[in-house]
Amino acid sequence: MINVTKTFLPPFDEYTQMLKRAWDKAWITNNGELVQELEAKLKEYLGVKHLLFTTNGTIVLQMALKAYNITKEVITTPFSYVATTNAILWEGCTPVFVDIDKNNFCIDPAKIEAAITENTEAILATHVYGLPCDVEAIQGIAQKHKLKVIYDAAHAFGTIYNGKSLLSYGDISTCSFHATKVFHTVEGGCIITNDDEVARQLMLFRQFGHIGDDYYTIGVNGKNSEFHAAMGLVNLGYVEEILKRRKELSLFYNGQLQEANCTRLVVDETNTQFNYSYYPVFFETEEQCNRVIHALKKEDITPRRYFYPGLSGLPFVKHANATPVSDDLAARVLCLPLYFDLSKEDIIRICKIVMNA
Repeated sequence: MINVTKTFLPPFDEYTQMLKRAWDKAWITNNGELVQELEAKLKEYLGVKHLLFTTNGTIVLQMALKAYNITKEVITTPFSYVATTNAILWEGCTPVFVDIDKNNFCIDPAKIEAAITENTEAILATHVYGLPCDVEAIQGIAQKHKLKVIYDAAHAFGTIYNGKSLLSYGDISTCSFHATKVFHTVEGGCIITNDDEVARQLMLFRQFGHIGDDYYTIGVNGKNSEFHAAMGLVNLGYVEEILKRRKELSLFYNGQLQEANCTRLVVDETNTQFNYSYYPVFFETEEQCNRVIHALKKEDITPRRYFYPGLSGLPFVKHANATPVSDDLAARVLCLPLYFDLSKEDIIRICKIVMNA
């Protein structure tokens, strides 16, 4: 079987050797030494001021909204994983969907201002497939209308934009370290800010709102364990190799699909060092996309319609704006298998099935 992704695992001995440090001390949770070390190394790697290692990439979206006391309307994208919208709804806010740019699949800044009302408090945008949002335009709009900018950067670990990590943009940036991601800690995530006071608030949120016997605010259990931090510390040493391999395989896919009846991802690398976190292709019609899915699954190959459906059409979302670009692309997109040890022979086989279908 070939799945759309496969978890990168380092040598088992390296992981257990790292884990033994926590094991010997029996300090396996509550901000252990490995967690602290991982946070420090990630801050250095990403070039950011404050970073908290957390349970997953969804809780951090909720924490971000809570940190700025966002309770009303949040402008967001319809083309993202459901967690982006769920976090907004879970926090009692109203998602206001703005359609996407057909070229980079991220929220279209040219359409944001028309969606701003007196109740708008924030923009929550996703760097889709690790491609940068138009961060300059979004920041300009946010400053003009006194809005907070939160980036769901779950796909963006390893992407560099204008010489800086893509995770360094916005008032808050969040990331997922789920096992399917370029960099993972099995389960996990992080939240990033350059604001000292916001960082302290997020730290309190992560640990029930208290330090010792002193309680300061409401909070949740957003902490992560030494077991997960150990995986992160070992995997961090392989990130550059992983990024290089993903680029190599993605470019190989491009070569094999030159004659295919689908649109491949085009990355302008003038200002962007891309992380190649996924390999999406866009077919001419949904029927064609489904035909390819069926053909691949017959050969025990599992792609993924990522993202499908568009979030503005979710049954629990009320009064969503029309998002025709997102709806169209969501119906035709398919992510083909891409992972570290995927062979080029398998890619050739996948591409032949795609083109035949």
